[in-house]
Amino acid sequence: MLQRAALLAATATLSSVIFTISGDGPDNASENPETTSPAALAEQLIALPDTIIPLTEDDFREVAERIGVEVAAIKAIVDIEAGPSHEGFSAPGKPLINFDLTMFRRFATRRGVNLSKYSQSHSVVFNSHRGSQIKANARLDAARSINSDAAVEGTFWGMFQIGGFNWKKCGAESLDDFVMKMSRSERDQLDMFVEFITNSGLLKYLKTKDWASFARGYNGPAYARRNYHTRMASAYARHSKE
Repeated sequence: MLQRAALLAATATLSSVIFTISGDGPDNASENPETTSPAALAEQLIALPDTIIPLTEDDFREVAERIGVEVAAIKAIVDIEAGPSHEGFSAPGKPLINFDLTMFRRFATRRGVNLSKYSQSHSVVFNSHRGSQIKANARLDAARSINSDAAVEGTFWGMFQIGGFNWKKCGAESLDDFVMKMSRSERDQLDMFVEFITNSGLLKYLKTKDWASFARGYNGPAYARRNYHTRMASAYARHSKE
């Protein structure tokens, strides 16, 4: 809590001296009018790159009570999305990510970006990163150099693996704000998860532990084939006994 308070205090000071943001190239123009606020930029400047701020049991309890669900239900989602270690970061300042090339292609195409011309110069983008967060971040960084917005939207973030294209439903002010919060702390990741399931109409299913309906909305139509609902139910049962 002291670290979070320090971040907010420093934000108030630094935000008063931030005036301009340098732009990206033409291939990187965003279709969204939102810009990162000075306060958000200040928070990025004072983030602790050498520190991972993990979730605590108090965080789980506080959020669970606020939205009317069981702690075990939230932990069940984390189990499936991030694994039983419940880690939202692969390294300080590096949230757990899954760069999805198919999604990146979709959002790049919407922005008029022809990815074929980058197949040689950015070959890392088109290679698998299976099992390696270092490779995943290398792919994401290379994709962002092509079109940052499409790359962020085509990536799944944090311990809850939320697609960047859902940044508005997560309560973020912009894509930059979304990435900043995902990179700041696991509590931020939890808070954005709550915003997402609330704005997506999935909270009611988590309250009633209707795992099939929740998984359908959260993981897509292939949820049953991948047994998301049964795996969530099993994880919930396990955490309920703790």
